[in-house]
Amino acid sequence: MRPLDEIFAKLPHSRFRQRFELGAAEQAYLSEKGLPTVLGHARDFIERRLAPAQPANEGKQTPMRGHPVFIAQHATATCCRTCLAKWHAIPTGRPLTDAEKAHVLAALERWLLGRG
Repeated sequence: MRPLDEIFAKLPHSRFRQRFELGAAEQAYLSEKGLPTVLGHARDFIERRLAPAQPANEGKQTPMRGHPVFIAQHATATCCRTCLAKWHAIPTGRPLTDAEKAHVLAALERWLLGRG
């Protein structure tokens, strides 16, 4: 895995990643529910949508809007296994380890704290 500092240093150079911002609805949801609850949702999304060796709908499993975590996943390149491989050096074709899941969650938390 690449260190988060390295990834976050490179993210601003991607026009695609930089276009993601929390909208009013996602911002309100984050404020209303609180970061711990939203990160609980993130853990669930990671487990169900990213952790399997062959995730269903790979490359299309994360919506582009509707939840703060979805926005954060696209902004941090943690939206699919292909992006995890390219940006985070987390290999495809096998389930995520606990350390890799924690890495994804830490990336999401860092982005949400900076944007939320």
